[in-house]
Amino acid sequence: MSLLLVFFRFQVVVLESRDRIGGRVHTDYSFGFPVDLGASWLHGVCKENPLAAVIGRLGLPLYRTSGDNSVLYDHDLESYALFDKAGNQVPQELVTQVGLTFEHILEEISKVRDEQVEDMSIAQAFSIVFKRSPELRLEGLAHNVLQWYLCRMEGWFAADAETISAKCWDQEELLPGGHGLMVRGYRPVINTLSKGLDIRLTHRVIKIARRYNGVKVTTEKGDTFVADAAVIALPLGVLKSGMIEFEPKLPEWKQEAINDLGVGIENKIILNFDNVFWPNVEFLGVVAETSYGCSYFLNLHKATSHPVLVYMPAGQLAKDIEKMSDEAAANFAFSQLQKILPDASSPINYLVSRWGSDINSLGSYSYDIVNKPHDLYERLRVPLDNLFFAGEATSTSYPGSVHGAYSTGLMVAEDCRMRVLERYGELELDIEEETPASVPLLISRM
Repeated sequence: MSLLLVFFRFQVVVLESRDRIGGRVHTDYSFGFPVDLGASWLHGVCKENPLAAVIGRLGLPLYRTSGDNSVLYDHDLESYALFDKAGNQVPQELVTQVGLTFEHILEEISKVRDEQVEDMSIAQAFSIVFKRSPELRLEGLAHNVLQWYLCRMEGWFAADAETISAKCWDQEELLPGGHGLMVRGYRPVINTLSKGLDIRLTHRVIKIARRYNGVKVTTEKGDTFVADAAVIALPLGVLKSGMIEFEPKLPEWKQEAINDLGVGIENKIILNFDNVFWPNVEFLGVVAETSYGCSYFLNLHKATSHPVLVYMPAGQLAKDIEKMSDEAAANFAFSQLQKILPDASSPINYLVSRWGSDINSLGSYSYDIVNKPHDLYERLRVPLDNLFFAGEATSTSYPGSVHGAYSTGLMVAEDCRMRVLERYGELELDIEEETPASVPLLISRM
């Protein structure tokens, strides 16, 4: 968004609270190769995705982990291995059968919610479905596999089934083309989008004063910046925390949008090994009696040829793990791996994300909570005079995604441009509009 405003010859300053750019997009190179601690997929590998043109022009390869645009999984269930906690692999036929049952349950949940005036959680909806259709209630190993499917669903929303809205869980727009893993990480995209911008790192904003004739922004260090307009792309968790003072206070409808949107937590514990000892599948799963006890590992070796597994806890489990030290968290992830692969060799190094406790994010991404309307995303995006709001939590169609954040940035840049031009009159701009050529995405499938 800032680059677009610069293109229109606006003077733009970006205030970044971290000592790096990217926010919840964070590619780490400490292993000697790139791994993403935050966002790592392009959800919707197609030309309709607003980020596709950027990724295509850069020639960045994608590894398609699923051709299915399901909101439940971003990994292809044709390439998996599930195990019970005794280390026994679950027969693929059973996993497929339970998967069909899970889809049937979700269909029944849609019927239940349409019959109810009040919203309910996904967990409550499951209970109602089981009461109505006892044959859908599974036992033994099949029940544990069903809990694993629920665990994956919770991972998509970064939240527990007890808090996810049954009325709104499927309201996001799904782009075609499935899901593509960024093989070289998202950092090249961030570097490209930030090129030529005046970015001030370690400038944590604590106050935003809105006046008719401008905006005054104050940082933690006492620096002040005055501008005609301001674009606020803060994570939802930071807005919820109240650590930033707005003067005057945000109107009630705007504050309600902030308060009533959910913000979930999904973390990554990235384990780097000196050799590959696991099956050649895209991910490994551990089934259990509860979704809290289930887990899954993304196999980066399949996509990148590096001997790396990524453990991805979400919801309450992610919160509990954040209370541990990095070493304890890595040991916990490795202990989950040892349950299914007893002869696993210890990792040679590891990385641990903490999006929930990171003061600069206070959460991973947004989701719909029970009894709150889906239009809260749009309410959060609506500008206040010369304050404009962007980010994944302002995207009604694509919340929780990188392309959702990017698309709102493009919209806000245009809104901001028009606002300034309306106030100060047309600017004399010498612009040759260039329509970028369509560049095909580089997609692999192993």
